Amino acid sequence: MGLSIKTGTAWSDVFAQAQTIAPEAFESDRICNLVNGDWSKIGDTSPHASPLDGTLIPGPPLLTGEQAFDAMSGALRQDKEWSKVSLDERKSRVAEALRLLREVRDTVALFLVWEIGKPWSTACADVDRCIDGVEWYLTQIDRQMESRTPLNGPVSNIASWNYPLSVLVHAELVQMLAGNAVIAKTPTQGGFHALTLAHVCMARAGLPVTLVSGSGAALSDALISSPELGALAFVGGRSNGRKVATTLADFRKRHILEQEGLNAWGIWNYSQWDDLAGHLKKGFEYAKQRCTAYPRYVIQRDLLPAFLEMYFPVVNSLSFGHPCAVENDSDPLPELSFGPVIQRSKAESLRSLFDEAVRTGGIPLLRDHVERGRFIDGQDTSAYVAPACVLSPPSGWALHHSEPFGPLDSIVVVDTEAELIAAMNASNGSLVASLATDDLNFAERIKEDIQAFKVGINKPRSRGDREEVFGGRGSSWKGAFVGGDLLVDAVTQGERPLYGNFPEGSRYPQT
Repeated sequence: MGLSIKTGTAWSDVFAQAQTIAPEAFESDRICNLVNGDWSKIGDTSPHASPLDGTLIPGPPLLTGEQAFDAMSGALRQDKEWSKVSLDERKSRVAEALRLLREVRDTVALFLVWEIGKPWSTACADVDRCIDGVEWYLTQIDRQMESRTPLNGPVSNIASWNYPLSVLVHAELVQMLAGNAVIAKTPTQGGFHALTLAHVCMARAGLPVTLVSGSGAALSDALISSPELGALAFVGGRSNGRKVATTLADFRKRHILEQEGLNAWGIWNYSQWDDLAGHLKKGFEYAKQRCTAYPRYVIQRDLLPAFLEMYFPVVNSLSFGHPCAVENDSDPLPELSFGPVIQRSKAESLRSLFDEAVRTGGIPLLRDHVERGRFIDGQDTSAYVAPACVLSPPSGWALHHSEPFGPLDSIVVVDTEAELIAAMNASNGSLVASLATDDLNFAERIKEDIQAFKVGINKPRSRGDREEVFGGRGSSWKGAFVGGDLLVDAVTQGERPLYGNFPEGSRYPQT
C-alpha cells in the first residue's frame, strides 16, 4: 500500500482549524498583522510554497516601511501603558497566554510541519519547550526582577524561521513578563501562520504584543533604527547580523544578536563509539537546521577508520520524508529524523555546495539518495536533501569556515593538538563545540582554547532551557547573552552588570 496524507493533517484541514479558532486573524485566503492591539488586513500577500510537497499556502502579509512605522508607534503606546502594570498582573496575563497556547498546541505544531518542514514530534517539542520554559520564568520572575526595571521602550524581535515558538515566542513572553512591550517580525521563509496563532493567544490574554511581516529592507528602519526602541533581539546569519550591528552602532541601544558559527566535534584518543553514535544520530534532528547543530568533525588521523565504521550505520539508520504521510489512516504520524529543508532553493544550494567541494578537491565520502525517503507517489520532493559528507574539504570551499544549515557534513583529519584546536576554531567563534576523548585531562587542558560559548566533553551542548545560559564567542554573537537570569537581565536595567560580547569588552558567565 502506498502512502497518503493522514486525514485531518492536510494543509486545508489545518488552516480551517485556525479559522475556527481565531477568525479575527485568519481570513479565508490570508493571515493578518497584529498592530496596536487589532488584527488588520494591511499588507500585500502572495502564495508561498510549503517545503513538504510544494502545496501553495498564503504567504505573509508584507508591510511597507510607512506601515511598519505605524506599527512601531502602536508598540510605543503599548509600552508606556504596560510599564504601569504590576508584576503580579503581568504574571497573570502571561500565564493566561500559556493556557490558551496549550489549547491550540496541536494546530500550532501542524502549522510548523507544513510551513517549515518539522516532523510532528519535533514540531510538538518546539511548542512544548516554549510553554515549559516560560512557566519556569513565572516561578522565578519575582527574584529576577529584584532591583531591576523594564527598559525605556519596547523590545524589537527579528528571529530566524527554524524555532518560531521555543526561541521567538518564548523570548517575547519573557520580555513582556519583565515589563516591556514587544514587536516581532515574522520570518519570510516560514512560520508566519504558527506565529499568528500563537500571537492570537497573547493578544487575547491582554499582552502588549505587535506582529508584523515584511522584507528586512522595508522594515529595518522601523524595527532596528527607531530611536525609541528599548532593545533589539536578532537571530540569524552573520551577513544580516553584521548589517544590523552596523546600523545599531550609532544608537548605542541594548542588543542581542545571535549569529551562526561552525560548531565542531573534536575526536582525540577516543574509543566509546557506541556512545558517540547515539549523539550523532540525534544530531541529525530537523536536518541539522539549527544553530547548535554539529556539521564538522575534526578527527585524529588514526581514529578515522573507527569513526567511519560508526558514522555510516548512523546515517543509514536515519529516516526522512513527508511528515504527514502514512500507510493507513489509523496510523500515527511517522517518527522521522527529518523532513525537507526550508525551501527548494536551499536544497539546490546544498547540492551545489557538495558538488563545489568535490570539484575543488574534497573527497566525496557519502552522498545518500532522496529516493530512500518516505514519500507519496508523485509528490514534489525538490526541497528534500539526503545526508552527504565531504572528507578533507578544500580551504577555499564556501563552507570551510561556515555552517551549511542542512545535512551536509564535513570531516577534517588532523595529526596534532594544535591542528585540532585550529580546525575547531575555523569560523572565528561558535555557539557550541564538543570533544570526544577518553583523556579527560586532555579535554580540560584544551577546552579553554576552543572558541565556543559552551564546550561539551563526550556530549553535545545545546541552547538549553530554563536556568541554562546561552551566548556565543567571536563572530557568532554580539551583545547581551541570554538564558536563565541573563534573559531577564538583557531586557531590563539595574545595577547588576550585563554578561555579553560588547565592543568595550566581553564578560562571560559560567557555562
